[in-house]
Amino acid sequence: MYILSLDQGTTSSRAILFDKQGEIVGIEQKEFSQIYPQSAWVEHDPEEIWHSQAAVATQVLINAGLNSKDVAAIGITNQRETTIVWNKKTGKPVYNAIVWQDRRTSAFCDSLKVEYNDFIREKTGLIIDAYFSATKIKWILENVENAQEQADNGELAFGTVDTWLVWKLTGGKVHATDVSNASRTMLFNINTLEWDKELLQLFKIPENMLPEVKSSSEIFGYTDTSIFTIPLVISGIAGDQQASLFGQMCVEEGMLKNTYGTGCFMMLNIGKKPVLSKNNLLTTIAWKIGNETNYALEGSVFIGGAVIQWLRDGLHIVSSAKESEQMALQVTDNGGVYFVPALTGLGAPYWDQYARGAILGITRATTSAHITRAALEAIAFQSNEVLRSMLFDASLSVTELRVDGGATANDFLMQFQADLLNFPVVRPKILETTALGAAYFAGLAVGFWKNMEEIKNQWITDKTFFPLIDNDLRMKYLTHWNKAVKRALDWEEH
Repeated sequence: MYILSLDQGTTSSRAILFDKQGEIVGIEQKEFSQIYPQSAWVEHDPEEIWHSQAAVATQVLINAGLNSKDVAAIGITNQRETTIVWNKKTGKPVYNAIVWQDRRTSAFCDSLKVEYNDFIREKTGLIIDAYFSATKIKWILENVENAQEQADNGELAFGTVDTWLVWKLTGGKVHATDVSNASRTMLFNINTLEWDKELLQLFKIPENMLPEVKSSSEIFGYTDTSIFTIPLVISGIAGDQQASLFGQMCVEEGMLKNTYGTGCFMMLNIGKKPVLSKNNLLTTIAWKIGNETNYALEGSVFIGGAVIQWLRDGLHIVSSAKESEQMALQVTDNGGVYFVPALTGLGAPYWDQYARGAILGITRATTSAHITRAALEAIAFQSNEVLRSMLFDASLSVTELRVDGGATANDFLMQFQADLLNFPVVRPKILETTALGAAYFAGLAVGFWKNMEEIKNQWITDKTFFPLIDNDLRMKYLTHWNKAVKRALDWEEH
């Protein structure tokens, strides 16, 4: 028997099969369209998300020579905050999915901050930002014809992508999410673990639009037979970064992971009580298993691996992500060049949506190799800033950083990260920790794995990167980086 993990990401839908040892026995991936209606707007077609996810879910079984009877349970992990609103009767979306990267509600968020910043922070653990779901829902209700009226009449449903997939998989029978995804909507009270009526009133969102909130590891429902030949149990759901934290087995207070994908997402397990950040980090629910809720501090870097994509597609400096490492190693250092990749603003700890990208320190001696190296270093610089903020907030002792995501294949980046942090960076054998975390949640709920001890033993190190530079050089790097960031802040007209 196997666990089928559905990993619905920002640019592709994937399906991964895991065996009882936590090993991958099959993987399938399908990209889908990115829609940019205007500057700073990002959308997806919800039906295309669904069809791509359904396609890989069936194909991965076919390719592995398996069928539905071989699946013990389904786990779901997803791009968070992305907002879908659909008609409960027809199942049809009233508008495209508004993606977490979308900035169309920035001005409205600015207007809220004056009066409601602390009010919302204390309830949700979040900073007021266009990143989260609440203002995206409000925008749809105000801008789609008759949407507010339909919502008030109980005709519309809201969901993050996990909820949309569960609705489709169950043939519209189940409208549910888990606590980790709910905690990213800016509507969920992380202290009471309930949708917050005062916040719903503030955003004019009817409560009947919202999904039922469950734990991360329990039975959500069963698939109908339009996709699989027999009903399969859906028994695990978590937002992608929380699933990654669990997949990395960062289950004790003070354990830390960073995911290097399109963006970078660092999470620190802070235990059983929420701690509000003094450094513009997010307090979020990591997961809930049984009656026990775990919390985490999170810092989001908006442009991580995406900076290398930009070098490839925008500047044509490199032809592939792999080539970026080779090019960076062509020079002995960055040549004094610092790249602040604020291509969509800056995330934690700045939360400056008006910051813009900057490359500083350019001279006649600067080459494309220096710029490429500076771009890779920028990923590590940003992550270092997030970690320093976390340690200040949580007052916890951290001994290592566990890493995952596509960019961790870049040994230069991982070594530079260890050099900046001044403690080890550990890359696990299995990098698909997001999908693995969802599989673990699903498997624990149905007894596929008996307990936490059984899955803890499955986490194996691939390579550990130890810091190699002295403190003087480290401080020189950080001083120049801080100067560069100051140049990029608050660049765009408000």
